[in-house]
Amino acid sequence: QVQLVESGGGLVQAGGSLRLSCAASGDTFSYYVMAWFRQAPGKEREFVAAIRWYGGTTYYADSVKGRFTISRDNAKNMVYLQMNSLKPEDAAVYYCAARRGAGNSYYSDYEYNYWGQGTQVTVSS
Repeated sequence: QVQLVESGGGLVQAGGSLRLSCAASGDTFSYYVMAWFRQAPGKEREFVAAIRWYGGTTYYADSVKGRFTISRDNAKNMVYLQMNSLKPEDAAVYYCAARRGAGNSYYSDYEYNYWGQGTQVTVSS
């Protein structure tokens, strides 16, 4: 059973940085796609970033491109989201997600089979 556990959320001032971590277990992740989504109160869950475990190709939402970086550590089965230049509109619960195989879209949450419990990111202005 695949399990994803996020950590690293917290309160940060606008312009600051946070690094989120996602610990993955329960399978061999070589052919997985790992992603981060977020959901703010009253809004739909939205795609943030994704990475193909094999090869490391990355994909980003336009709203975070140039500020956020997704990466993975093969040896530790960890996925990270480095968030810089944070804005108040980045505040949300951030979820780590995973699916096996390329699928049809990296950006749709229904393409992902496994989800973490989420970690809260709060950005003060």
